Amino acid sequence: MNKKIGNIFKGDKVIWMVFFFLCMISIVEVFSASSNLTYKSQNYMGPIAYHTAMIVIGAIVAVLTLNVPCRYFKLMTPFLLAVSAVTLLWVLVGGESINGANRVISIFGFTFQPSEIAKGTMVLITAQILSAMQRESGADRKAFKYIMFILLPTTFLIGIENLSTAALLFAVVVLMMFIGRVPMSQMGKLVGSIAVLGIVGLVLIMTLGSMEDQPTDATMTETVSNNADGVDKTSIKGGGIFHRFTTQRNRILKFLDRRDVPPEEYDIEGNFQVGHANMAIASSGIIGKGPGNSIERDYLPQAFSDFIYAIIIEEMGIFGAIAVVFLYIVLLYRAARIATLCENNFPAFLIMGLSLLLVIQATFNMMVAVGLAPVTGQPLPLISKGGTSTIINCAYIGAILSVSRSAKMKTNK
Repeated sequence: MNKKIGNIFKGDKVIWMVFFFLCMISIVEVFSASSNLTYKSQNYMGPIAYHTAMIVIGAIVAVLTLNVPCRYFKLMTPFLLAVSAVTLLWVLVGGESINGANRVISIFGFTFQPSEIAKGTMVLITAQILSAMQRESGADRKAFKYIMFILLPTTFLIGIENLSTAALLFAVVVLMMFIGRVPMSQMGKLVGSIAVLGIVGLVLIMTLGSMEDQPTDATMTETVSNNADGVDKTSIKGGGIFHRFTTQRNRILKFLDRRDVPPEEYDIEGNFQVGHANMAIASSGIIGKGPGNSIERDYLPQAFSDFIYAIIIEEMGIFGAIAVVFLYIVLLYRAARIATLCENNFPAFLIMGLSLLLVIQATFNMMVAVGLAPVTGQPLPLISKGGTSTIINCAYIGAILSVSRSAKMKTNK
């Protein structure tokens, strides 16, 4: 029996344990945080049944992916690149919206975010370029040009509707280039260019963004439809390339507003998400209120997604918050350990890119929940409620496990 189980759960056992615990936390906390969905749908088990099914499907996808030798992932690159390009263009002109931004495509009743596929594709391409152009002194200077040739249009298409995801992907690729020993002169120029573009972008957001006609956080509770994904699926009709500047401007201003406001003067309508997330954290204590006993889940419009970490802290306390952070740290550490043991460059770069993708996104989400970053709309990987995004994240775990199982390791392991 143990041998049969071992044949299914191949690969690094530590990563499998991290994956298992994250999934278990997800099921418990999403079940608790989905009270709004269960109330609106009048279906007590529907949302959690859907989420559990997605996790089970994701686990199957992870098992199937890990059984593919990592060297064969290279063969998928042209196909994934074509799919990413077509779907990223498609979502801009004919996609459906999530809280005012075209982010999903619906096909035969199923929705998915093209940006999720594009992120993994970009990591795969970067790993291939860096591995193919490694020299004794580091990466060939042409590697930087090839990577940027693909990265810039990809992040631009994503950033039109989802700036935080574009920034996340850009940060991951930059870190991969640093790990891949891209010449520091090129990296320095890139960092300088990013700083200049960041300042220009901030100026544009603050000047072109308008505080008018922007719904408050409280009104977002009315946009969550009664479907299994829990997102608004109203199609966007126009708005132009700058229509997201208003949302981004408001988020920045709210984050920078650090005045001490008396409780009776606090604008809970205008700071609905952050306010209730803060209340969830402040009322948690050391051990929390216990699973299923959250109060703020009934007020946070995205308690099961963007702000699920606040619910985790409220119900599981500081210990639970630290445990979740620890799991992501272990995932990154173990991936780095495996990467150092890989004899070839491609699997090493691939496992580091995918693990950084998951861990940096998790860091963004948790920082938002505790008030250390402006609201970004990034879910907590492998924990937040999701559909295809959950399955794709599980595929990333499967690819990480594939590297740990099939990559040729150094003999001093």
